[in-house]
Amino acid sequence: MPIIRLPYEDLEDLTGVSIEKIKERLPLMCADVERIEADYMDVEFFPNRPDLFSVEGVSRAMRQFLDIKPGLTSYKVEKSGIEMVVDSSVQEVRPYVVCGVVKNLRLDSRAIESLMLLQDHLHRGIGRNREKVSVGVHDLAKVKQPFRYLAVDPGFSFVPLDYEAAKRFDQTFSKFEMSMAEILERHPKGVAFRYILKGKDKYPLILDSKGDVLSFPPIINAELTRVTESTKDIFIEATGLNENVSIALNIIACALADRGGKIQSVVLHSLSRTSGRIEEKETPCLEPETMEISVKEVNSLIGIELSADECKLCCERMGLGASISGEETLVVKIPAYRHDILHPWDINEDIAIGYGYERIKPEIPETLVIGEVHPVEEKKRTVREIMTGLGYFEVLTFTLTSERKQFELMRQTFKKSLIVKVASPISTEYTMLRCSILPNLLEILSLNKHRNLPQRIFEVGPVVLKYKEKSRLAAVSTHANANFAEVKSVVDAVLKELGLEDAEVVESEDEAFLQGRRGSIIKNGKYMGIFGEIHPEVILNFGLSYPVVGLEVDIITSVRE
Repeated sequence: MPIIRLPYEDLEDLTGVSIEKIKERLPLMCADVERIEADYMDVEFFPNRPDLFSVEGVSRAMRQFLDIKPGLTSYKVEKSGIEMVVDSSVQEVRPYVVCGVVKNLRLDSRAIESLMLLQDHLHRGIGRNREKVSVGVHDLAKVKQPFRYLAVDPGFSFVPLDYEAAKRFDQTFSKFEMSMAEILERHPKGVAFRYILKGKDKYPLILDSKGDVLSFPPIINAELTRVTESTKDIFIEATGLNENVSIALNIIACALADRGGKIQSVVLHSLSRTSGRIEEKETPCLEPETMEISVKEVNSLIGIELSADECKLCCERMGLGASISGEETLVVKIPAYRHDILHPWDINEDIAIGYGYERIKPEIPETLVIGEVHPVEEKKRTVREIMTGLGYFEVLTFTLTSERKQFELMRQTFKKSLIVKVASPISTEYTMLRCSILPNLLEILSLNKHRNLPQRIFEVGPVVLKYKEKSRLAAVSTHANANFAEVKSVVDAVLKELGLEDAEVVESEDEAFLQGRRGSIIKNGKYMGIFGEIHPEVILNFGLSYPVVGLEVDIITSVRE
């Protein structure tokens, strides 16, 4: 989940209350304060609230939550007279685009840093690491409208933002201009995100009326439009593969408006994919959506008794507009920057937060039952005791992971028939249910490279293959002398303690392990697991420096089988 840095001075200026009051009340908005320093604090927010990914968004929410300025925050959108022509050539590359302008800004270094961090958090969150949505912000004074959004040949050249970084990245690079193909091969941002445009014959580009480049989405902006402290007017463009481009634009435009800017719209001219006619669209649109909820249902779900007036007040504390219709119905207005409200239940949750979870009294359930340990959990406990006795420390890692960690970093072939993918992932790091635990353990070792060696860790947990859950034991050990004999002795000890001595070891073909130093565990002709020395390429993929040995074994029958 994203961790947002909130400078105290900025928070106090934008909120109008003391930092002590903010520290006291912020956790009640379901935020987790990670650390408190002398002049800032780091706060973790849920990924479903991208409007809180900046100091401006948090300050807006705090003004509402503290009843300083409750209710729906209205943002006026004026006409800028600026236009963009969307060429049909982008339809097969990156079809969605929205734009906006924010004028009369007074930016300092803190405001620019907040803007850049918000842009980065949006890229990683709703942008899915820029693949679905990417945002560019530009100094409007340095370009001339109307703008054009089109797809061009990879040989098109311009001066990219931070071209000095490209020179440091590739010492042979000496010129200022780079072609789009060169950017993907030699610029740090191009190398990081070139996978998004893999297989495309043409690349998306935004130009002004003079032919100057604003942006090469989703890779990098042009140096020409860099935002500085002297920038007064900002042009915002968001491109992508779905309608979430509008959410990203709305969040950034509203954040800049909270800094004192005036939001203006841009008219987009594009060819309709259905009628074949030229269509006009004006963005951003900050009109709130409307949803009705039942007060009776609110009380039923939360477990308290609130009147319609109290529910209205709770909505306003969460930045929602609300009015009472009849005796038991609320008409709720949802701001255009709220990405998370999809159902009346989401409003019920906001009402509970606005009321205060700390005020809801816990109750003992009326039904009293006595539980006992499940046989599977008993077996897991036995495995944990065995591994602890062998000198390993237990860790717990996420069941959600990514294809990159499970397959690419592990030198494994992508097994589409085996994996269970997440339908609507909140991040590129969590796109599937894991089918192996070993990558998670290697990641733990990577995060603890600064710790003393040897390091020996294990996990007993679930994997999911073909929609079936299995419980596995996985363990890794890293130190200068880690070798096959060490991990073989651990496997022998575990199998013996579990009464599985009759299992046999055969040569394995698993590419995650070193050839000749790997083995598969077979019992009654059925595959049980793998162990051996981790392949050097895998070790380097996880940023490790010392030999690693590991094992992963199906020793616990799945609860569902």
